[in-house]
Amino acid sequence: MEHLKKQVRIVPMAYEHLDEVAALERVCFADPWSRNMLAEELDNAMSAYLVALDTEDGSVVGYAGLLVVADEGYITNVAVRPESRRGGVAGALLDVFVSFAEGNRLAFLTLEVRASNYGAIALYGSRGFRGVGRRANYYEHPKEDAIIMTREFGDGTDDGDEAADGGAADGNL
Repeated sequence: MEHLKKQVRIVPMAYEHLDEVAALERVCFADPWSRNMLAEELDNAMSAYLVALDTEDGSVVGYAGLLVVADEGYITNVAVRPESRRGGVAGALLDVFVSFAEGNRLAFLTLEVRASNYGAIALYGSRGFRGVGRRANYYEHPKEDAIIMTREFGDGTDDGDEAADGGAADGNL
C-alpha cells in the first residue's frame, strides 16, 4: 500500500455526508448520482458506502460504494476531489473493500472504468484487478467504452497483493 499523502479517516457514509458527496459527484462525473440516489443507497442493506474525511477539517475528500449480491461485490463508485487525487485516498478506500471481500469470502470484486481513465486503471491494477472485458459505449458525455476490471478471490490462494486490513476483515464496514 502506498504512503498516504493526504491524511484521511475512512468511515461509513452517513446522511450528514450526503451534501458533500453529491457535490463531489457533480465535480467528478458527467452523469452524477443525485443526493436522493445516494440517500437510497444508505437504506440498501446490500450496499456499503464509505467516505474519506480530511483529518484536519473533517470534509469529505473522497468516497466509494460497494454493492454485494450473494458472494459477488460490485464497486459502484469511486470519487476523489481533484485537488486530493494521487494522494492515496482512492487506494485507501479500495483497500477497505478488498479486505472486506477477503474477510467475507466474496468470489470477486468488479467495476467499470472509462477506457481513457489511465490513472484509475493503474490504481485498480495495483490492487490486483485485471481487465476482463469491455462495454461498448457504456458512458455518455462523452460517449466512451468501459473497461470491466475484476479481482477474483479464491479459496485463500488469491495471488493478488495482500491489502491492509482496514478494519473490515471482520465483516463490518
